[in-house]
Amino acid sequence: MHVHSIPMWTGKGNNYAYLVTDEPTKHAVIIDPANPPEVTPELDSQIKSGKINLTAIINTHHHWDHAGGNDEMLKHFGQLPVIGGKSCKSVTKVPAHGETFKIGESINVKALHTPCHTQDSICYFMEDGDQRAVFTGDTLFIGGCGRFFEGNAKEMHKALNETLAALPDSTKVYPGHEYTKGNVKFCMAVSQSEPIKKLQAFAENNQQTQGKFTIGDEKLHNVFMRVNDPEIQTVTGKTDPVDVMAKLREMKNAM
Repeated sequence: MHVHSIPMWTGKGNNYAYLVTDEPTKHAVIIDPANPPEVTPELDSQIKSGKINLTAIINTHHHWDHAGGNDEMLKHFGQLPVIGGKSCKSVTKVPAHGETFKIGESINVKALHTPCHTQDSICYFMEDGDQRAVFTGDTLFIGGCGRFFEGNAKEMHKALNETLAALPDSTKVYPGHEYTKGNVKFCMAVSQSEPIKKLQAFAENNQQTQGKFTIGDEKLHNVFMRVNDPEIQTVTGKTDPVDVMAKLREMKNAM
């Protein structure tokens, strides 16, 4: 499994699209190609050189900065399947929670429904031998989580601390945005733990943080995944995990 990040940072954007390729077959999917002018030149180059055969567009949720490029991509590359949540632009396949499919011969993909940021949010867990990755859209960020636009703290708690936390700790996290500097600033305001200090140092010295941290790391440095930690409960003044999640989001929104 080869993961190629395509930053879409024109103007004020800080999104990532991800090209995931099954190396034996060269079958590839593009995840959240929201700004085609920044994505198509890379794909065209790899197609022309014989490195990939583009087989599908995958979306993590329907927001324009994730699924808004679908129609332009289809116009450019032809009628590819669009795999995503039910409200995604031009979607042709909505995988059920836990449904699996393959990219090429080697990459096994499992769709994980994580409603909250949007009700159609889906994270995609991919395995290829001992390689594991999860593409989390705006549900889980490095050191943070998405706003509860269409859901509530109970849903985000389930998404982060039940669904995603159950993945192997070695799973690399590929979020939809580069938000780590802002997220770690909030984490530091809540807890000055060594893992958070380590994340802060990395964010200060690296412009890109996607794929550099794992689910195991997030359980240590992401305060939204530490809702059962007495330190976080003390700071929020809450003990119920859902109440802790709600208070953390309220505090983060106020920053």
